[in-house]
Amino acid sequence: MPVINRIADFTDDMTAWRRHLHAHPELQFECFETAAFVVERLREFGVDEIHEGIATSGVVAIIEGNGIGPTIGLRADMDALPMLETTGLDYASTVKGKMHACGHDGHTTMLLGAAKYLAETRNFAGRVALIFQPAEEGGGGAEVMVQEGVLDRFEIAQVYALHNAPGTAVGAFYTTPGPIMAAVDTFHIHITGRGGHGAMPHETADPIVAAVGMVNAIQTIVSRNHYAQDDLVVSVTQIHTGSADNIIPETAYINGTVRTFDRAVQGMVMARMEAIVAGQAAAYGVEAELTYEVGYPATVNNPDQTEFAAEVAREISSDVVADAGREMGAEDFAYMLEKRPGAYLFVGNGDTAGLHHPAYDFDDTIAPVGASFFARLVERALPVG
Repeated sequence: MPVINRIADFTDDMTAWRRHLHAHPELQFECFETAAFVVERLREFGVDEIHEGIATSGVVAIIEGNGIGPTIGLRADMDALPMLETTGLDYASTVKGKMHACGHDGHTTMLLGAAKYLAETRNFAGRVALIFQPAEEGGGGAEVMVQEGVLDRFEIAQVYALHNAPGTAVGAFYTTPGPIMAAVDTFHIHITGRGGHGAMPHETADPIVAAVGMVNAIQTIVSRNHYAQDDLVVSVTQIHTGSADNIIPETAYINGTVRTFDRAVQGMVMARMEAIVAGQAAAYGVEAELTYEVGYPATVNNPDQTEFAAEVAREISSDVVADAGREMGAEDFAYMLEKRPGAYLFVGNGDTAGLHHPAYDFDDTIAPVGASFFARLVERALPVG
């Protein structure tokens, strides 16, 4: 695959950066050591501006090109996950219970590689804004950066991001115009009944029976309340209740996730869930409280920028799919795409453990691929002369 030669020259450096980041994971907005490492590299590269402390620990760096032109934003996420790593690698996490299990260490490295190249060559007109973002894994760091005015402050006209994809051939790219990842919501149901002896259920108001009824009814939202060709996932992922075989408990808790692309479908789910919880509570003689948390919106690629990004990807890889369809995962880059045209793409990580798996590891050979994509995208979007 035609990685840019100059970027190939510092492949070893990129591997070292990535493995350092992998060994020192940080969570959510607390990416201070990661940001300090990024800033140290950016200063070595000679970028023109470095702005720190955005969204607590985020960084935005500016590289000026040769000539007047718009500003292209390139984003990488920096945060890790609250997981125990099981890879046994020499560079495995040194922080117990924290792990780069989604490849954000690799994403940061890709953007650093592009930054080094672009700061050296400056073969573009306009500016590049390098966005190093905390708190993608919950917390909505992208939303906070948008709220703090990053897109307006740095006059960013378009935004782009990459994510690695286990199970896809190393260095292959895929994306799609329009919605590419779903909106994600979370629901919590707290049920309060009347506990008692397991041998005397007639004296209780059993929250377990109510919880089972609610879970079964919630499944009908997908099977009976929405048009089958509208993508929708409603998954119950937790039920907690009880403490012994002969005790009917006082309370039960249900938790789950909802994935949608259409706001009308999202609204329908919210309304049906409220009705189901209230109705089932009344039927079983318990009290129930639903908390429905609206999370990240759908990630929607601009068709024009997606087509352009796919063209750039074809300069780097012979394996590019530009209409791969949408996925039910979620991504807070959605907040940036709500405000600016741009595109989100995946690059293959090969036959590795999946994302959010304790044995996952980023394939270092794709860091130069991603860096080359970012660099060529800027050169193509902002041609000199």
